[in-house]
Amino acid sequence: MKTSNFDYTLPEKLIAQFPMNERHNSRLMVIRKKSRTMEHLSFIDIADVLSSDYMIVINNTKVFPARLKAKKQTGGKVEILLIRQTGENKWLAMVKPSAKIPEGTLVTIDKSDKTVKILHKTQNGKRIVQFSEGDNAISIAHQFGITPLPPYIKRDNATKEQVKEDKKRYQTIFADKEGSVAAPTASLHFSNKIIEKLYKKNIPFADLTLHVGPGTFAPVKSQCVYDHVMEFEYFSISSQSADKINSHIKAGGKILPVGTTVVRTLESIANENGKINQSNGKTDLFIYPGYKFKTVKSMLTNFHLPKSTLLMLICALADKELIMKAYQVAVREKYRFYSYGDAMLILDE
Repeated sequence: MKTSNFDYTLPEKLIAQFPMNERHNSRLMVIRKKSRTMEHLSFIDIADVLSSDYMIVINNTKVFPARLKAKKQTGGKVEILLIRQTGENKWLAMVKPSAKIPEGTLVTIDKSDKTVKILHKTQNGKRIVQFSEGDNAISIAHQFGITPLPPYIKRDNATKEQVKEDKKRYQTIFADKEGSVAAPTASLHFSNKIIEKLYKKNIPFADLTLHVGPGTFAPVKSQCVYDHVMEFEYFSISSQSADKINSHIKAGGKILPVGTTVVRTLESIANENGKINQSNGKTDLFIYPGYKFKTVKSMLTNFHLPKSTLLMLICALADKELIMKAYQVAVREKYRFYSYGDAMLILDE
């Protein structure tokens, strides 16, 4: 299976640079797998599309201001994207320009006196960085860090108002468990108004946590899909959530995972009968066409990058031909793409 089979042409102007004025004002393309139909709605209509048979499963992870700007003693600029803690005062990070920074280089975080030592490279090209003794990396990030927007959202000359707005809007209303460097973007469309409409239809919710890493945006560089290796991401699901999901399915209900992070978590922990158990761990599950789903049949998602693992997952769930056709229609109809873009609801109907 070739990576190029998941390519499509996207005009740059369709890449959403800013969120809608209201979260629920994004558009919604509804794909019905069995009838192979497409419908164009607004996200606020989602409560009218779903029945009380559905349980919505969301990712409650919270993005932290993981991007730090710093300078070398020579004055050279350095950017550090914190990913996760690996030891006492040590973090795995993406560092730019990594190739030009010798091991042991000490950098100072902008607008502070805090220093970080750049240590060795890891196998996948990232770096280990070390904070000074007594310093707390998360606290420093909250003081001096920036919301880690994906690279296709341009903020080269962002105003203070834009920075403040991104901090608020690149975060879901479900955000609770801090640890992500990227938002689970399918959840960005939900507002309190939507939640009220869904509750009035007796549509229940369950949650889990998967801390999104930079692998979300990692391009598939191999020519063959099978040669790509996913990066590990850490997840957690409580016994309460697992029981709610299992009971709902046992009673004949359907689950609607919100986003690829929820799909990958559920499929990572489900047994062969589709039962979900309380679990904490890490997953590098790579879902592409041919994968046999154990529990997921429908999902809510955004429109994803060409040749991305996210697009491959969507094509595995709903048939590649149908999804690639839907993307062509989305381009023609001028849907907004990627993190701040519009939504796609895929139903097993």
